[in-house]
Parts: sequence; C-alpha cells; structure tokens
Amino acid sequence: DGRLRLSRQGVIFKNSKTGKVDNIQASELAEGVWRRVALGHGLKLLTKNGHVYKYDGFRESEFDKLSDFFKAHYCLELAEKDLCVKGWNWGTVRFGGQLLSFDIGEQPVFEIPLSNVSQCTTGKNEVTLEFHQNDDAEVSLMEVRFYVPPTQEDGVDPVEAFAQNVLSKADVIQATGDAICIFRELQCLTPRGRYDIRIYPTFLHLHGKTFDYKIPYTTVLRLFLLPHKDQRQMFFVISLDPPIKQGQTRYHFLILLFSKDEDISLTLNMNEEEVEKRFEGRLTKNMSGSLYEMVSRVMKALVNRKITVPGNFQGHSGAQCITCSYKASSGLLYPLERGFIYVHKPPVHIRFDEISFVNFARGTTTTRSFDFEIETKQGTQYTFSSIEREEYGKLFDFVNAKKLNIKNRGLKEGMKQSYDEYADSDEDQHDAYLERMKEEGKIREENANDSSDGSGEETDESFNPGEEDDDVAEEFDSNASASSSSGDGDSDRDDKKPAKKAKIVKDRKPRKKQPESKKGKDPNAPKRPMSAYMLWLNASREKIKSDHPGISITDLSKKAGELWKAMSKEKKEEWDRKAEDARRDYEKAMKEYSKADSHRGERSKKKKKKQEKQVKGKGDKKGATSKSSSSKSPAKGMSDSFKSKEFVSSDESSSAESKKEDSEDEAAASPPPSSEDSASGSD
Repeated sequence: DGRLRLSRQGVIFKNSKTGKVDNIQASELAEGVWRRVALGHGLKLLTKNGHVYKYDGFRESEFDKLSDFFKAHYCLELAEKDLCVKGWNWGTVRFGGQLLSFDIGEQPVFEIPLSNVSQCTTGKNEVTLEFHQNDDAEVSLMEVRFYVPPTQEDGVDPVEAFAQNVLSKADVIQATGDAICIFRELQCLTPRGRYDIRIYPTFLHLHGKTFDYKIPYTTVLRLFLLPHKDQRQMFFVISLDPPIKQGQTRYHFLILLFSKDEDISLTLNMNEEEVEKRFEGRLTKNMSGSLYEMVSRVMKALVNRKITVPGNFQGHSGAQCITCSYKASSGLLYPLERGFIYVHKPPVHIRFDEISFVNFARGTTTTRSFDFEIETKQGTQYTFSSIEREEYGKLFDFVNAKKLNIKNRGLKEGMKQSYDEYADSDEDQHDAYLERMKEEGKIREENANDSSDGSGEETDESFNPGEEDDDVAEEFDSNASASSSSGDGDSDRDDKKPAKKAKIVKDRKPRKKQPESKKGKDPNAPKRPMSAYMLWLNASREKIKSDHPGISITDLSKKAGELWKAMSKEKKEEWDRKAEDARRDYEKAMKEYSKADSHRGERSKKKKKKQEKQVKGKGDKKGATSKSSSSKSPAKGMSDSFKSKEFVSSDESSSAESKKEDSEDEAAASPPPSSEDSASGSD
C-alpha cells in the first residue's frame, strides 16, 4: 500500500510500509496502459529506458480524469488493454524492455519483470526461469518453464535465442572475466556426475555435460572435509542455503569425492601482488599437493569459512565414521565436535543444539546390529539403522560425553554395558513411583520366602481336589440308589435332600480359596514399610507446600523428585537408615503374625476333618438303606433314579390330598432304617 501523486513534473509513489519512493519524471514516460485487474483497475507505466511500474486499486470512474491528465501534461494517450483470461497456456513471448510478456493474440496473459530472474537454464526445447525469493511475501513464485518448439530455420536455435533475450536483461550471475582457477572432471556425488569447477571471485561455476550451476559464495554455509572409511578417499562437502535446484530436486549439499593419491599442480590466474593482497598469505600463485587439499584450501580462502573435520571419535575399526543405513541407502555417519553428518544419499547434517534426544534401539532384523535414532526439537526423526553392535560402546560413550539426552538406557541383548551404567547417566527426574514399586517387590519376595513353610502346607491339605471329587461321586451314587427304595413321594424327598448336600459340597471349593486371595488384605496384618524416599517425602511435604503456596499435587511430586535427586549422600543415608529400621520392625512383626496365622490354620484343619468324618458317616448309612431298597424294586429304581430337580419340585407342588395319602402310607409301610434316615436328614 502507498500513495500515488501525479504532478506536471512526473509521477511519485511512496510505499507506506518501507517508505521507499518511486519518482518517474514526465520526460521519461513512454507508454501508459489502463486495464482491469484483480483489485479493480490498474495503471501500467513504461519508461523510455525499459522500466515498468504497475499500480493497482483504481476505480473505473477515475479513467476519464486520468486520461485527460495524461493528455494535458504528459502528452500520452492512456490506452485500454484487457488481460486474456481464457486460461490457455500456448501463446507468444514478447520481450519489451525489462519485461517478458506472454500473449495470446494481442492480449497479454502475464508479464515477468526480467530483473527478478536469478537463473536461466536451458534443456531440450525447454527454458527454465528461476526467480529471487521475495522475503516480504508468504508465497513466492520460484520457477517458470517455457516449452519452445523447434523451428525449421538453420543456424538459429530458438531455445538459445530465448535464453539470451532473458539473460541480457536478467539479474543473473554472469561469468565475466577469466576464472581464478579451474578443476577438471571432478567426481560429484550430489548432484551426480563429473563436473568442471571454475572458481570465480564471487561465485563457483559447476559445468557438467547436462547441467550448469552457478553458486554464489554468500550461499555457502559450511565446509566439511571427511575421510572415507577405506582411508583411500576423501569427501569434501559444501553446505548450501538456499540450495541449488534442478527441476523439482533441491540439493542442499554439494559432495565431491577425491582419491588421496591424486595430486595436482595449480597456478592461479592472478599476479602475485593480487594474490597477496586478496588472500593475505592463505593462497599463493603456484601451489601443488593432493587434489582434495588444493580444492579445500582454495574454497576456504574464497568463502572465508572454517573447514569442519571429524573430532576425536574413533569407531571399533579405528575409523572416524560408522557404517550404517539411512532410509534405503547405505552410507557413513560422522560424529563431529558439534553435530552429526551423514553422507551421502541423502546427505544429513544435524547440530547438537537442535537435538532433543537420541535413542539406541534394537535392530529390527537381527541382534547383530542396532539402530541409532535422533529426534530434533522440531519433531523430525532420523533413524540410522544396521549399525554393527561392536560400535555401540564407542558411540554411547561419545553421546554421553557430549551430554546429549538419551531416551532409553536399558540393557540390549549381547551388549556389555550393565543396567546400572545406563541408569546412572540418565534420569532427568527422580521417579518416585518406580522406586516405591521396587521396594514393594522386594518385600513381597521376602514375605513369600518367610511364609512358604507354614502357609504352603495348609494350602495343600485344605484344598485337595481328588478327595473332594471322590466324596461328591459317592454321595451322588448313594443318592441314585437310595431314591429307588420307596414310592413316588418318598423318592421325591430322598432325591431332594442329597441334591442340596451335593450343592454344599461343590461350593466348598471356592470357600477354601477365599482365605488365600484375601490373605494380603487382612486388616490385622502388619503394614509394609515405606522406602527412604517416601519417608522423606511425608516428612517434607508440608515444608514444600509452604515454600510453594498453591502448588498442585503433580507439581509437588516433581519438585520433591528434584529435591531428592539434588540431596547429598549424607542426608540420603540418614533416611536410608530409617527405612532399614522400619523394614526390620516389619519383618519382626511379620514373623509373629505368620506364627499366629499358622495356629489358626491348624485349628481350622481339625474342624474340617471332623466335618468330613460326619459327612462320610451319613453317607455310609444312606448306602445301607439304598442297598436294601434296591433289592426290592430294581426296575422302579432305574426309572426314578434320574429325576431332575425340576421334576422333583413339580411333583412336590401337586395337590395337598395326595401328599397326605402318601405320607400316611409311608408311615404305615416304612421299615425302621427309613426313620433313622429321616433323623439323620434332620441333623
């Protein structure tokens, strides 16, 4: 937004945000165009030196006033031209001054100010324009591609002609003058291929068979020189921001691979005085040595940045890197003094200050390897897999020395480090709950050992499934035979009574189990002792609350954990002694309690044995009566012995008269054993 002022001397526009002023003299104006745009109507002004100015936000009614003003003071006819909105993508490109206009017929579709073009690359029948990034805009147009059809004219390449028109007006790095030096046919891993590197004073020119890249030194962030694991090759890595682009691909790193055996003699295309003045002794006119040394030395002097090399890390094999896989490709991970770098596909550089935590995970396919995971503070996760387990100790020590947070400190299979080594080195906060659970687990084990002699015997004797099953079977057998001895009413009653007894015997099993399950919940049992931390917390809780008024329960436990962690060993020992005394008192009380419990158990066993004898005695009597009754009427016994409970109850619910008659007949005909049977039933 801003203010536009038209005067006889010219046009002045002041940007209200930046305060920048565009001042166009009346004598410089060459053309004025009025057209409809997104924000109402717009005015496009072209100057004689090729610059274009566009202003939007006019109302349609203002056209007449502006047209008259331009005629009177600038001697210009304000032409009306509408933009083409058909949506076609096939048209004609016209170059006018600093503007590239894409037209369909006589109507323009869009216009590109060539001063915004940062790079122009050509392909087969294709020209790609890349643009400078606009930091003020949320979304920037970065690239436009034009398809240029081949023509029949000999000697004129339409693609090259198009590119030259763009480059003549574009803000593109031009390779003016001679290069300081040239390195021929260097092997490049990203972007892949063999490239000639031409070193210019302000930029680096990569010239390959298919692509060309011009990299300004201002875009170079870091330089790395990394030895390959085979000790015969070297990686030279150049970190770039913004990255170089090829189509949709972005290359944030330029990686060159050198053989250590390759030597070169280099002569700079400058006289000695210029070299001394420009590089202040960092370079000389004539240099010789290893190729990788020469490239890195020249780059360091021109970019004016330090070269990062691996620190004091040494892996299991003595190399300064670790072989691993990232995503689908195998590569090398270099632990540096201030970060990790992985080469080469895709290259990854992670600084220590952006790491949230690292994690050592078990290998997914085999126990011979493990995974190393890194999560950044932004939430991005990198997993480097298939690392040999021999590298574990070295990498763990390195991470520990750099004081990086390690997510898990647990013991891995086959790893030599003990659990204590992991536990001591981590623990951001004291875990009170975990400590309490450990203490309770120890006490449970001790209780189990102490009470195993007494309680174990009681359990075995009091719950014997085999014996009880036999008892139940005998009672059902006697029930079956006894029920056949008399008439319908008699058999009904005989069937009903043993069924109830059988039910009682069945329910006896869970009753015997209940004391076992409720044994831990006995209110008379001694309470378990608290850990040293819990004793200290109970004593200090009020003090923490008074020091931090309004603190929540969760925050209080966190604060307590921090205070306990920071406490000196001497103070902790005092609470450890109190916890030990409490544990001894508990063990003593537990022994007394278990003795009393065993006495109670013996008394209950004697009672149960008596009850079992009584039940067996009754069963024998029943057996005698059933034998005598079965000999009298075997056929009827067979038919009545399998009456269900429902059948019995339905018979019982018959008329009162039939019941009386049956009972009178019974009283007259029943032998003496049946009277004893009824007496035992009442018992």
